[in-house]
Parts: sequence; C-alpha cells; structure tokens
Amino acid sequence: MTELALTALRLGFLILLWILILSVLGALRRDLMIGKRARTANAPAEADAPAAAPQAPPRQTVHRLVLIEGPQSGTEVELAASPILLGRAQEATLVLVDDYASARHARLFPQGSRWFIEDLGSTNGTYLGESPLTRAQPVDPGQRIRIGKTVMELRP
Repeated sequence: MTELALTALRLGFLILLWILILSVLGALRRDLMIGKRARTANAPAEADAPAAAPQAPPRQTVHRLVLIEGPQSGTEVELAASPILLGRAQEATLVLVDDYASARHARLFPQGSRWFIEDLGSTNGTYLGESPLTRAQPVDPGQRIRIGKTVMELRP
C-alpha cells in the first residue's frame, strides 16, 4: 500500500470518528431537551394516583387559593382552569411579597378534578404540609403550601 493510500485511510477514519462523536453529542442534546420538556409536561400524570387504586369518594371542588400566613395574609385568588405561577416576578399570576420566594418559585395547576403544586427549581424550596416538594404533588383542600414565610391553602 502506498503512502498516499495510507494517509487517505487515516484521514477517512478520522472524519468518520468525528462524525460519530458529533452525532452522539447531538443525540444527547436532543434527549436532554426532550427529557426536560417531558418532566414538566408529565409530572402531574406521574404524581396522580395509580390506575389500580380503589375508587376514593369524590373530592371537594376547590374554587380559591387563600393566603393564610405571611405579608399578604387574607389575599384570595379565584381558581380557573389555567395554571397559577407563584413568585416575586411581575409576570407571576400571584406576585408574592416575600424575600424567601424566587422570581418563578412554584406552579399550581389543575389536572382533571385535582390541583397539583410543583416547585420550579426555587432556591428555598416549596413545602406541602411539612414535606419539601421534589416533584409535582396533588394538593387537597385545607392542605398547607408554604413558600418562604407565606402559607396558603386551597378552599372550596
């Protein structure tokens, strides 16, 4: 084999190796982006009760979110079919006046006949009862949600 043919084979192998590396990186990037979107979109379905669970009695329908502790105690928000963004940012549905709340702290959203709360990567966390949220969780009427010094609950 000539020197030119050997160099051409080496160059071809190097090009194929780079194509393989770039395609693997592209696939990883796509999977990470799709996974991030899927976690956000599927969190309520994964947090819902298992399909094989026995039927529970009908739940109370909640119509409002009431702040019961903190600087905005007494504030009420009427619930509709759309999600509620909780945080200090001006674009939040409920702007919290709380130094321990992040700009986009948590999201309260309906799924079927139930409401769910999820933390949006806040610095100080979101608590349902006494437990910090690690994924979207269903919220029952009267169950306390705490963000910083602000405590709220869903009411009929």
